[in-house]
Amino acid sequence: MNPKTSDKIARKVIYGVVVLLILLLVFLIGYILVTGLPDMSWHFLTSVSESFEAGGGIRDQIFNSVYILILTTLISLPIALGVGIYLAEYAKDNWFTNFLRTIIELLSSLPSIVVGLFGYLLFVIKFQIGFSIISGAITLTFFNLPLLTRSIEDAFRSVPRDQREAGVSLGISKWKTITGIVLPCALPEILTGIILSAGRIFGEAAALIYTAGQSNSVINYADWNPFSPTSPLNIFRPAETLAVHIWKVNTESILPDAHQVSSGSAAVLIIVILIFNFGARWLGNTVYRKLTATEKGK
Repeated sequence: MNPKTSDKIARKVIYGVVVLLILLLVFLIGYILVTGLPDMSWHFLTSVSESFEAGGGIRDQIFNSVYILILTTLISLPIALGVGIYLAEYAKDNWFTNFLRTIIELLSSLPSIVVGLFGYLLFVIKFQIGFSIISGAITLTFFNLPLLTRSIEDAFRSVPRDQREAGVSLGISKWKTITGIVLPCALPEILTGIILSAGRIFGEAAALIYTAGQSNSVINYADWNPFSPTSPLNIFRPAETLAVHIWKVNTESILPDAHQVSSGSAAVLIIVILIFNFGARWLGNTVYRKLTATEKGK
């Protein structure tokens, strides 16, 4: 076969696969939005859920999802940043580095339900914390660390070596070079990794069923005392997230409008994840431009 002909065939096959993937993604997201958007309303987003009657909302589930997301990010980000910098800038090719990478790969390959069972046995049962926000956040940290660590390491490795050599030639210490030169260049990709991992956390259900629980405590949004049982800031209260709520509504099927609630909740979940994904690149480029006064890629 003529090399040019084989090249054209290969190119068309690749383009066909890409188009097929895009069509599948558009169909999946479009179907969820088309079936769920009609069930969304301001009342649905701002009212509490119902256990047996129709007309409930997802206000508390949205707040719980965001709260657990923030706590998980605050716990996992410093650890992932430290490990990512170590692997990219300081680690040597030895048994310890290989062992550390093996642990990261092992954590990333664990099913979320296994991580959730681990969190249940350790935090809920062993430490007697109970079904709570903090149990869910710490458990999701184990789930989130591998992805975030690899994103940060790859972000630092993507920075050209010339940037580091320029700092060394100016007599700047290695740590100052990392924080003052390498970090601003890597920041867009780091932010992208953080936001993408946030979307993964926001949509997680299996691990939170075992740790954060499937029921909500009574929440008084006027009570800002974090030690009060009714405070939204209380990290020791049980908290049903949006993804867990979708699973619960579909499995129990007690609500008369279970299909409408699950469809509307799924649409909200998809919209939030899309915002995370599309906002990742925009925020990364904006921060890069602010820090370096240049456009990324120039």
